Amino acid sequence: MQPLTNKAQAVSRKPMTFLERLYLINIIKGMVITFSHMFKKQPTIHYPEQKREFSPVFRGLHVLNRDEEGKERCTACGLCAVACPAEAITMEAAERTEDELHLYREEKYAAKYEINMLRCIFCGLCEEACPKDAIYLSETFAPANYTRKGFIYGKPDLLIPNPKTEAAALAMAKGVEA
Repeated sequence: MQPLTNKAQAVSRKPMTFLERLYLINIIKGMVITFSHMFKKQPTIHYPEQKREFSPVFRGLHVLNRDEEGKERCTACGLCAVACPAEAITMEAAERTEDELHLYREEKYAAKYEINMLRCIFCGLCEEACPKDAIYLSETFAPANYTRKGFIYGKPDLLIPNPKTEAAALAMAKGVEA
């Protein structure tokens, strides 16, 4: 039978020579490889002191955006939840009242907005589906946690600070030193 590829090679069954039985050549080859790695750049990053540089297309934690006036952009249309292939986003819509005019842009807003980070695959489809640019994936990676509840981010966790009233917190959230 003819093999499909030329990758298969017949195994040689000839007896080993004296030098091959000593394994001295193989030990020297291994030591050369080991010593060559000692003089290469270390791949380790010392995390608290050094920060890893991410790719410009890196997708990290989700952030709910505000407009320039500090009003929430999300109108609870549900397109992000529908676009999510992992079904990680849940939301409940509510109607804006007269005393909430300064908080929300539209008549509808997201009263409850949760993202389950254990289910999220960071695909960015929620960001693409949003017509109001209310959600985007930041350059911050998800922190570690000990409980499952700690990975379910609610609206207070996701909402970016108000640029008018909390300018210092906004700068810190964006990583800019004030």
